[in-house]
Amino acid sequence: MRKTLARGLAVTALASLALAGAAVPALAAEGDGGVAVVDEPDTGGLNNIYTFAPLGVPVLGLVRSVNAVPGKILPSLGS
Repeated sequence: MRKTLARGLAVTALASLALAGAAVPALAAEGDGGVAVVDEPDTGGLNNIYTFAPLGVPVLGLVRSVNAVPGKILPSLGS
């Protein structure tokens, strides 16, 4: 009985949170009843090696970062 009651309370709480989360965009409008308009993001500076992502992953930046890892982890033997 306790498990059922605890599960029911948990489901009720999660459903309430989901409904409250769904209401947030509706509450984003201005106080005079207007519609909240959101600008497009500025993507003008996203053309460097770390943000070029033809496969959804910044490939060139990833390769460069992976190549730099051994030099950062292993101690320098030359100095």
